[in-house]
Amino acid sequence: MLNSCFAFIARRRRLFLLKLLAIFCFVMTLLLWSKSQVKPETSTVVEGSEKLVGIKMERTDQLKAPYHNKLKVTEKGSPNLSNGYNAAEDTELRRKVLLENTDEFLEPVLKEVKYVEIDLTDRMTNSYDDYDDEIEDDIKRVKPGLGDKGKKATVPSYQKAVADNIMKKEAFNRLLSEMISPNRSVPDTREAACKNEVYDQDLPTMSVIIIYTNEAFTSLVRTLHSVINRTPSKFLREIVLVDDFSDHRDLKGKLERYIAKKFPAGKIRLIKLSKRSGLIRARMIGAHVAVGDVLLFLDAHCETIDQWAEPLLQRIKEDRTAVVCPIIDVIDDKTMEYYHGNGEFFQIGGFTWSGHFTWINIPSYEAERKKHHHSPTRSPTMAGGLFGIDRKYFWEIGSYDSDMQLWGGENLEMSFRIWQCGGSVEIIPCSRVGHIFRDFHPYSFPNNVDSHGLNTARLAEAWMDDFKELFYSHRKELKTASWGDVAKRLAFRKRKNCKSFKWFLDNIYKEKFQMTFDSKLYGQVKNPDSNQCLDNMQHSESDEYSLELYPCHTQLYPSQLFLLSNKGELRREAECASLGNDDKVQMVQCEHLHAKDVWDYRDGQLYNMRSEKCLTVKVVDGKSHIVLETCGGTPNQQWEFDAHKDKDEDNEV
Repeated sequence: MLNSCFAFIARRRRLFLLKLLAIFCFVMTLLLWSKSQVKPETSTVVEGSEKLVGIKMERTDQLKAPYHNKLKVTEKGSPNLSNGYNAAEDTELRRKVLLENTDEFLEPVLKEVKYVEIDLTDRMTNSYDDYDDEIEDDIKRVKPGLGDKGKKATVPSYQKAVADNIMKKEAFNRLLSEMISPNRSVPDTREAACKNEVYDQDLPTMSVIIIYTNEAFTSLVRTLHSVINRTPSKFLREIVLVDDFSDHRDLKGKLERYIAKKFPAGKIRLIKLSKRSGLIRARMIGAHVAVGDVLLFLDAHCETIDQWAEPLLQRIKEDRTAVVCPIIDVIDDKTMEYYHGNGEFFQIGGFTWSGHFTWINIPSYEAERKKHHHSPTRSPTMAGGLFGIDRKYFWEIGSYDSDMQLWGGENLEMSFRIWQCGGSVEIIPCSRVGHIFRDFHPYSFPNNVDSHGLNTARLAEAWMDDFKELFYSHRKELKTASWGDVAKRLAFRKRKNCKSFKWFLDNIYKEKFQMTFDSKLYGQVKNPDSNQCLDNMQHSESDEYSLELYPCHTQLYPSQLFLLSNKGELRREAECASLGNDDKVQMVQCEHLHAKDVWDYRDGQLYNMRSEKCLTVKVVDGKSHIVLETCGGTPNQQWEFDAHKDKDEDNEV
């Protein structure tokens, strides 16, 4: 073809138009020759961590079918070198880690949940520029300086009603969030000693994994900006976004265009699930595709401070079995104010026998063990939204219970499992991350299933041994519920030679009151004369309130579960009855109980040794109240526990 072209040109050299034709022929011939020498340049995907196949990507705001469990990578020979990102190197790394990032609990998830990785480089093409106007409109809504340094902000008074209505759906002030820069500054909330800490320069890399479903656009992108801006690039291997089947329009093409334009190439990956799968399974898929040395899980409504990542990575470098959590600062859901307390004083994680996470004070034995108040602090449990774990250890230690549904209980299950199987859960005081705490979930749960209750029953069966009965005493209906088979988790526990739950309580959570195991009397506390029982009136375990009466339920409900402990405390799980003003009985945190607030059960009466009086039902204006009066054996001072243990009964589990 070249010879023909040049011969034609030689004969008609004077014609300018034909010279251009000759050049065109030459270029076309060269292209044809080069394609014959190399493999066709195609998009490739990783499928099921086993083989490579081709796939054509569509615009995801129109994407309907089918998902293939495939990850977008780029063939060798076409590296994208912007911002130091090399796609060819990424390809090999992703091939390798997909084989590593798996366990027996992931396999059923991959069979049930299909996913696809979006080609974000394609979102820079002109076919996506129609989203630019929407992005520019968002930028115009931002009020310069509003909310900077985490300061309290408000919407204009004429927009307050609109903001309030939106908040009822979004569970935070979305309208205000849209007025605050996605790049806003936040205060450095670390204590002074943390600012003098020096961290290694060869820390492990991390993949930040963020799961979302119908998250507000602004809170999500503010989280992304925060992580990118305040994490050294050499440590931040990638952010893995997993979209758990969102249907909000701005989380489709607009978000993809925004990421492609605003962030360094290769730093953010976007995985989309084919159906609503829940936090647990979505996180497992995010962990499956991640390539960093450390998996750092964050919620989609967070803001990090400077040097938040280094303390977490340093601790994991020192001990790969340490599962680490930052101190969680509060971002106000109404004003977007970034709150923080005294860096020297913080709480660690506990749990209630009803199966909920709770914050507790650091016990004296742990305070004494630490070198400094800003040293890593052991925590019996973690809140579960924000934590880091060595990537390989995540799979070694059993990842997540993939038979758990949607959300809830997974944090306690992981906490118990890590401790009982040889790891540790730690709060790292020099790492701090802000988090919007919402009053409710701004999304629905399929079929309105009680996923938290069912998941907690699974963890009780797998990890709590005989102590599971304390959970079922609060949730009797779950004992016979359909929470599935835990045989695989029990087999894993046996294979790993994990310790008992009693070991966990005796060594890690020593101060945990063991309810019926630490009590001689328990159950409903009934005054037969009035046919009423002691009741906490739905107060939380952290409240202080006056002890009250309520008609006795036909079966034991948690609000009427009281105990007389072996130490003589009239109490609930974390609250104890104490002498209050005017001979009233006040429920206070047991750790604040007066040393002489000891009770004795004598001849059917509850005798308070501090006041030398008895628990009494007193009727005032037709309403019954609890007071302390001189003991007289009268009917209004008689009490019955509907269950008891003999003093010499063996309480060992």
